[in-house]
Amino acid sequence: MAGLYLLALLVSAAGIALLDARWRLVFAPAPWRASATILIGTVFFLVWDLVGIATGVFVKGDSPLLLGVDLAPHLPIEEPVFLAFLCYLALVVHAAALRRKRVRA
Repeated sequence: MAGLYLLALLVSAAGIALLDARWRLVFAPAPWRASATILIGTVFFLVWDLVGIATGVFVKGDSPLLLGVDLAPHLPIEEPVFLAFLCYLALVVHAAALRRKRVRA
C-alpha cells in the first residue's frame, strides 16, 4: 500500500494538532514562534540526514509503504514530513509537561 506511511504521519500530526488546539499548548500562545521552531528543527534534521546520507551512514530501505518519490538519493518525500511531525510533537509534549509542572506547583 504505497503512501500508507505518509498517511499515518499526517493522521498522527492531525491528532497532535487537535490536542494542541484543545489545550492551547503551542500554536495558540505564539504561532510565529511555533512555526519558526518547527521549521528550524526540520531544516536542522534534514541537514543531519543529508550529511548521514553523504557519508553512507543513512540509506533508504525498500518498503511498500513509501510513496516511492525521493527528494534526493536515499531521502524519501516522507522524511521531511516525519521530521516536522517529530519537532511539532516535541513542542507539544514539552509545553504539556511545563503546564503540568505549573499546575502541580
